[in-house]
Amino acid sequence: MGEETGIINDPEKARFLVPRRVFTDHAVFEKEYEAIFNRCWLYLGHASELTAPGSFLTRTVSRRPILFTRDKDGEYNALFNACPHRGAMVCRERHGKSRAFMCMYHGWTFGSTGNLMSLPGQAGYAEGFKQDPQKQMVHVPRLDRRGDFFFISFNKDVEPLDEYLAEAGDYLDLVSEHSDTGMAVIGGTQEYSIRGNWKLLTENSFDGYHAACTHSTYLDYLKNANGALGATPLEGAGIDLGNGHAVIEYTAPWGRPVASWVPLWGEEGKVEIDKIYREVEARLGKQRAERLARMNRNMVIFPNLVVNDIMAITIRTFFPTAPDSMDVNAWTLAPREESEWLRKYRLFNFTEFLGPGGFATPDDVEAIEKCQRGYAANANNMYNDISKGMVRADAPSFDDEAQMRSFWIEWDRRLAMAEA
Repeated sequence: MGEETGIINDPEKARFLVPRRVFTDHAVFEKEYEAIFNRCWLYLGHASELTAPGSFLTRTVSRRPILFTRDKDGEYNALFNACPHRGAMVCRERHGKSRAFMCMYHGWTFGSTGNLMSLPGQAGYAEGFKQDPQKQMVHVPRLDRRGDFFFISFNKDVEPLDEYLAEAGDYLDLVSEHSDTGMAVIGGTQEYSIRGNWKLLTENSFDGYHAACTHSTYLDYLKNANGALGATPLEGAGIDLGNGHAVIEYTAPWGRPVASWVPLWGEEGKVEIDKIYREVEARLGKQRAERLARMNRNMVIFPNLVVNDIMAITIRTFFPTAPDSMDVNAWTLAPREESEWLRKYRLFNFTEFLGPGGFATPDDVEAIEKCQRGYAANANNMYNDISKGMVRADAPSFDDEAQMRSFWIEWDRRLAMAEA
């Protein structure tokens, strides 16, 4: 039992209960920022978003404005996007290419590494003022990468990234292995807000239990779209990847642009898909190629990175702005060398199901917001039940809730550590 949080984890009685107050309590919300978002590794961006020296982008990560740059030597930097002079955001653009950034307030100008290059009225300052370490933009304490996925941490003493990722690292590698020339973020960022607690989206992101009910419209649509479904059944497992990360890995009847064909794509498409599969098999071997091409994966890297490798690839992050609201950002990945024909189907799959205007995401948002509204009825200290599959002697099914319990156990552990 989590003494501070009230979570009940009782394997002998097959009970796993989460009190609904942890979705509504403002004190819990603030503890989460201190215990989790201020201490864990958090996703920042993909290498393909900074294509050349001088490239930059700005993001908000855990309530902090971040400037992510690639300097003249091609090195990557994560800087707090705040001027050391008076604190104004130095870079106001979303992304672009520049080797210098001038603060709009007083004109202090900084390089891609955050070094102070020039400032108006320099004669009015003491000798060596520009070289003062406190007058440079501040680097985020930790920046590291797994392949082309970049992470930051505001905790200088955080464990090494590979150690933190545990078995989830191999799943990130698997996404990168869709292509031998590299993966790239395609298009821009999908941005939206949800009036619900962030942990509800964590649960939803690798919940195989809700699909048949919540997304029945999409499944009916596929059944009625000639050739949109193959014969492969929905079946798989929920897998604990360590440190609160987990995944459901399963087969499904829809087409996957990497190398899983459906009749809707026609015989010409089958030729291209078969060619891609042969290349993947030659590069990775039969076992890994089968897993990459035929299996789907919904993964959560604790606390808030979702990688859905299903009918398209989604990268999604979300940060709470209050106990009952969050901001969501999502991107799609694709092989650099992908043909125009296959890219069309990939993006169609992405927007049709995974995008905020597609079939699935509005359903999920509606369910999350209805849960949050339902918590207003919490007059009797009610609990959410996350026990499905606890009685199973064999491996958890993809539509059990073992992966959610992995998240909650880590969440509970980290809040308890912060209290201690």
